[in-house]
Amino acid sequence: MTIQELKLKSVRYRKNILKYIYHAKAGHTGGSLSCVDILNVLYNKVMHVSPENFSSQDRDRYIQSKGHSVEALYVVLADQGFFPEEDLLTLCRYDSHYIGHPTKKVHGIEQNTGGLGHGLALCAGTAIAAKKDDLPVRVFTVLGDGEMAEGSNWEAMMLASHYKLDNLCAILDYNKQQITGANADVIGLEPLRDKLEAFGWSVKETDGNDVESLANTLEHLPFTAGKPSFVIAHTTKGKGISFMEGVLKWHHGVPSPELYEQAMSELDQAEQSLLMENIPA
Repeated sequence: MTIQELKLKSVRYRKNILKYIYHAKAGHTGGSLSCVDILNVLYNKVMHVSPENFSSQDRDRYIQSKGHSVEALYVVLADQGFFPEEDLLTLCRYDSHYIGHPTKKVHGIEQNTGGLGHGLALCAGTAIAAKKDDLPVRVFTVLGDGEMAEGSNWEAMMLASHYKLDNLCAILDYNKQQITGANADVIGLEPLRDKLEAFGWSVKETDGNDVESLANTLEHLPFTAGKPSFVIAHTTKGKGISFMEGVLKWHHGVPSPELYEQAMSELDQAEQSLLMENIPA
């Protein structure tokens, strides 16, 4: 998939995230908008996983540690063909499998997640199992920056380094905000890169809302043979919607009808601008 096609995907994914959150009147809007470019690149450019090979032992694995931003994952999985997109009209409805955190009842989801700090440990165990079974499997996760305060993440990082899990790649959606405020005010992470490298990981930093930068960063894995890979992806909460970007209340805000129309209009304009780039002068 070309970079131009990935850019269009991101805009369309954002439209669907807003569409289904608005319809459900519930959802984690800001974080889903900040991490969707990462999921876009993983599923459309990097990972070897699809509805056709999902039962194969050789498939790549994706486990979303940042489980509360499941709306981004749902729209990407629907686009990949794991289930009909119209299923998402039941999001957060009674008796629907499409709930507010990932569940294995939804086709394409590897593990139930949502309790923050659990996903990386699951990934480390999965990566160890793949090594023991001599399978060409890579394991990926997206972490929220707020959940990095969980000690279980750092235990998992020590384990991954000790067992030289170079088939494991963790990506941090580093939008610098969490539900109660800025990370720097709640529990600061810096100097984050120094900490990660001290725990034995090979680290790269990139613009997590730039699909080209993400694709280039994830093109060659592992970053260092014998070491797990960590991507610090600098993102913006609410990315793509002018009045949501960097505004804390959109952590799990649902737009009013008027703001929903404004947001969709902005995304329509972004889509048209990208389409016009392909028209010869």
